[in-house]
Amino acid sequence: MDKPNNKLTKPLNPSKTGKKSLFLGGIIVLLIAITPFVFYSYKSLPETQIWETSLFKATTSFPDWLSAAWYFINKFVPLYLLLLWFFTCKHWWHWIILVPITMYAFQLWGVVNESNNLDELELVYIVPLMLIIVPAVYLIRAKLFNEVRGKDLDSFEEELMVKKSTWQQIKDLFR
Repeated sequence: MDKPNNKLTKPLNPSKTGKKSLFLGGIIVLLIAITPFVFYSYKSLPETQIWETSLFKATTSFPDWLSAAWYFINKFVPLYLLLLWFFTCKHWWHWIILVPITMYAFQLWGVVNESNNLDELELVYIVPLMLIIVPAVYLIRAKLFNEVRGKDLDSFEEELMVKKSTWQQIKDLFR
């Protein structure tokens, strides 16, 4: 009989990287789980333009602090979730998430600055970013597709040139 392999006879202990991964995963789950509490936290603010406590006095140009907080939270929570998604996503296309992240960041900046034209100006700033990110992501996708598909691009181009009915194209999607 052969001598047993020492690697198989040793008891399996969770590695430090496994514990670290489990810990980080737990933190991410907690951050996502508290989202409803963060989202509805604006309801605890006063319905006046002047918020006065024993520590501070603050005014807002919004109709009241409840409205200001509502606008802020409605921009912050999607940004928060998109940032979590961006930093935890392991897919090649995760860079495209920067487009909505930028959009919500500009909208949040408009709320913080109490801008009167909320959600209007950020498109001017997002388009140049999209002109960089979208082609870059498409280039990555094309390179990956080329690696997966192989060097047989001629047959792929011929397949694209074949005229097919709409119904045949739909059937091909589910094959």
